[in-house]
Amino acid sequence: MADTQVFTKQLLAVLPTIFQKKAYFVSAFGQLQAIDGIRDNAVAFTVKTNDMPVIINPYSKDANVAFGTGTANSSRFGARQEVKYVDTDVPYNSDWAFDEGLDKHTVNADLDAAVAARLVAQAQALLVRWNTLDGAALVAAGKDIGVDSSDPVALFNAAAKAYTQLEIIEKPKAYVTSDLYNALVDASLTTTGKNSTVNIDQNGLSWFKGFNLVEVPDVYMNGKEAIFAPDGVGKTFVGIATTRTITPEGFDGVALQGAGKDGTYIPEANKKAILFASKS
Repeated sequence: MADTQVFTKQLLAVLPTIFQKKAYFVSAFGQLQAIDGIRDNAVAFTVKTNDMPVIINPYSKDANVAFGTGTANSSRFGARQEVKYVDTDVPYNSDWAFDEGLDKHTVNADLDAAVAARLVAQAQALLVRWNTLDGAALVAAGKDIGVDSSDPVALFNAAAKAYTQLEIIEKPKAYVTSDLYNALVDASLTTTGKNSTVNIDQNGLSWFKGFNLVEVPDVYMNGKEAIFAPDGVGKTFVGIATTRTITPEGFDGVALQGAGKDGTYIPEANKKAILFASKS
């Protein structure tokens, strides 16, 4: 019988830590939701949603409302609206797996240390995957702001106006490509005369037009130059089915294997708060 060691908890422990430190869209999606021991579950979790609009009625003083001919069949508060929450199942979007072999005669390192290092490497690879999924999810959920990146000031003016019209008090973060970030650093508005805190020596600019800037590699931007998204607009989640080492028959060492499911979720009501800008 093959010797099997389970490392699911080790991978589970390292994933949120790496995600928090390296994920570019962590503010939009929050801390990674990691679930241990899943099998063939199609559903990651269930949320309760309620999109019922609030109705404000005038208070009636009509003699025949709740009194007179309206006694027992009317209300001066207006029609009563029943509040109901709907259970919404959030499915996993995709599967992932890895299979590596470590031969004692060729690995050229302590076997246990090599296994631990490879678990961290797999977590890093999964992080790259989730950065890609997060960027794609934001673009799929959002809409084009209608101003391209050729004029960064006009773009951020349009974004500021859009969020004012949406009545979002705290402006979202602006996830931007390096090209757009550098254009903002070099913009004529970023001067001490306008109380800008740009640091040319360190190529640093934290805020522009009220938006906190996050510079993101192009590969995660899904072809867009800027993505505007509030903090906590969605969730990234992973379910780990197994992470293990087994003793193989074909070589003297261990096979390191892992498999699971993952996905992203953005509530329908939050999608209107996500905007993006295309390339010029």
